[in-house]
Amino acid sequence: MAWPAAAAAEPDALPPLPADTGAMPLLVIGAGVIGLSVALRAAQAGLTVTVIDGTGIAAGASRGNAGAFAFSDIVPLASPGVWRQVPRWLLDPLGPLALRPGYLPRIAPWLWRFWRASRADRVRESVAALATLNALSAHLTPALLAAAGCADQLRQDGNLHLYDSHDQWRATLPQWQWRSDHGMAVQHVRGADAIAALQPGLHPRFTQATFVPGWATIDDPLTLVRQLAAALIRHGGHLYRAQAQALQPAADGLLVRMADGHQARAARVVLAAGAWSHRLAATLGEPVPLETERGYNTTLPATAFALQRQLTFCNHGFVVTPVGGGVRVGGAVELAGLEAEPDWRRADALLARAQAFMPGLDTTGGTRWMGFRPSLPDSLPAIGPSSQDARVIHAFGHGHLGLTQAAATAELVLNLLLDTPPAIDLAPFSPARF
Repeated sequence: MAWPAAAAAEPDALPPLPADTGAMPLLVIGAGVIGLSVALRAAQAGLTVTVIDGTGIAAGASRGNAGAFAFSDIVPLASPGVWRQVPRWLLDPLGPLALRPGYLPRIAPWLWRFWRASRADRVRESVAALATLNALSAHLTPALLAAAGCADQLRQDGNLHLYDSHDQWRATLPQWQWRSDHGMAVQHVRGADAIAALQPGLHPRFTQATFVPGWATIDDPLTLVRQLAAALIRHGGHLYRAQAQALQPAADGLLVRMADGHQARAARVVLAAGAWSHRLAATLGEPVPLETERGYNTTLPATAFALQRQLTFCNHGFVVTPVGGGVRVGGAVELAGLEAEPDWRRADALLARAQAFMPGLDTTGGTRWMGFRPSLPDSLPAIGPSSQDARVIHAFGHGHLGLTQAAATAELVLNLLLDTPPAIDLAPFSPARF
């Protein structure tokens, strides 16, 4: 199938799924960075691939994220250090973590699992699993970018983690040691002058930092996902607009019921629908404790600040990134589900904090965005066959690390599709672990 003229003119648009597609050998649900990376890798291996998405290319978290390949980010959100800060964060309704009171009854089971995952023994297991997955992705990402034709968009500038005080920095040293133990380079930076050498223009309050040279960013995550889609088409893949609503096992494949009443049939399905994936898994009778961390950002013009590299303001829960020819200020976590309206005050609060920490930042002319990060309680994605039907492979729940882990996830899903030994142990990522 050739790329339709409408889609060529408007890269995010997709043609509707035809009624006469017949039985599809492999159907990938979700046209974000995970779904399209999986689809492209499968097409490269000679499989016939169809991707569907109810909205369009990169319509979810892949569209406006911070663009980081955070291979050194191996510390799960569920950790004792996070729990120590939760009370302070929750006292600030526009702080790094917000929980809408009306959503508490619904999210309580997820929070209980999150708390259990923060035990020291569980954290060590999660760190080891994340380190293994991220290392595989670091190895495979250059080939994925090359296949998408955007290797030149990678920025190898590192990340500067900034702390408000020596005590705050010191409290993170065990986590930095975990990274060092897994072979990741880190450089501790002391003094405002040393920090200014890496990023001029910061408030002098920051006298302690840690620099991660192996951290990389993409020039624009949206452009990357669009180019993954174009590469899939070049490899013979198909992309359509259709909203999958339910999966039903059948003797000769899987029936996929669409929101418009249409039914399609597929021999194999990869579920990569991001924050909506658990709803489709539930139609198989498989409860998955997936929640959404709503993140906000504002993208400013490139003239807003002379940003040298991505900055992480560790105790404030946000990052500032050079992306898409501009400066993106975003992050934090709001727990409010998929249905609540955005609270744009959160984006504005992040921007105000960024201006306080970067006094020369021009906050005019920005564009705000909110996205849903698909998060499982232990910060590990679900990669593996459904417990209800092995013809369905789960590939979701990557939280803040979808871009980082896309290449590894694509390779591991291909191993499952071809029934070849996976490069790493998939047990920690099993969807049945819950």
